[in-house]
Amino acid sequence: MKTVQVAASRQYDILIGRGLLQSAGAQIRGVTSASAIMIVSDDAVWPLYGETVQRSLEAAGFRVCSFVFPHGESSKSAATYLRLLDALATQQLTRTDALVALGGGVVGDLTGFAASTYLRGLGFIQIPTTLLAMVDSSVGGKTAIDLPAGKNLAGTFYQPWLVLCDPDCLQTLPEEIFRDGCAEVIKYAVLGSAPFFDDLKAVPARAQLEHIIETCVRMKRDIVSQDEFDRGARQLLNLGHTFGHGIEACSGFSVSHGSAVAIGMAMMARAAVSYGLCSTETRDAIVSLLQQYGLPTDCAYPAEALLRTVVHDKKSSGSSINLIVPTQIGSCQIRKTPASELLAWLKAGGAQ
Repeated sequence: MKTVQVAASRQYDILIGRGLLQSAGAQIRGVTSASAIMIVSDDAVWPLYGETVQRSLEAAGFRVCSFVFPHGESSKSAATYLRLLDALATQQLTRTDALVALGGGVVGDLTGFAASTYLRGLGFIQIPTTLLAMVDSSVGGKTAIDLPAGKNLAGTFYQPWLVLCDPDCLQTLPEEIFRDGCAEVIKYAVLGSAPFFDDLKAVPARAQLEHIIETCVRMKRDIVSQDEFDRGARQLLNLGHTFGHGIEACSGFSVSHGSAVAIGMAMMARAAVSYGLCSTETRDAIVSLLQQYGLPTDCAYPAEALLRTVVHDKKSSGSSINLIVPTQIGSCQIRKTPASELLAWLKAGGAQ
């Protein structure tokens, strides 16, 4: 088992190892004296792992209850959030109790937001079951729900008490969801590590899962330790996301998060070449690796439609927005861009 320690407003460990699901109760008992725990999951993950985690928690002496909601981005909503708060109140959880997020990014974001706001703060533990959640969304303390105007517009910074990453969970992951996680993995390589980029080219992701998870969480840990509240270096983690969130919204969330991020990265690489910020070789390497992993790289939505969603992105500030631009493999820059220039950037990235 590998341990990655995070030093933020709350210090916590990320544990990476096979079989952690079975020992979840003992691991969680080590970080909390809670008497009750609510497991939050969705209807895709709960039938696979809910009973295993519940039994482990009960064996560790916790009173366990659960809240299971329909899977998918549409559930990351104010309505689901309020139902979760009502469930916490009905089960009479107190400030000394805790929540466990068992699932992917939607589950983790929703659970963390509820934990940060119910009774002004309960402890919560992340047990991510997708590659995307293991390498990215479960680490760093961003929590959120979506609003009609855009993705992740209501949220908090709230660090978990513990993160348990069990690669065995990925054996049951559908291939298209696994590919989604690969988009975030490639993002880390592009923004911070040329050797890791080469690893991903040479060895299939499923053949190096522990290495991938540890590498990504260490990179994110280092960035979060510098900039927990997203005012500087942490914005680099938004590579592919500004345009990607617009693609998700334009598709009515029929395009998955990972696919949208992949397209967003490819668009930003193309635009960077147009603005003389990176070489055609760098652009081609990024697009080629995304395609090697079966991810889309072309935008099917009009630039004007994307613009309407991108300008509402939470990375905007006043009349400008910070774009994360690749300059070479392993290096990106934060580029403050006037909103009036975004349409040109979208078109340079390949939007029509």
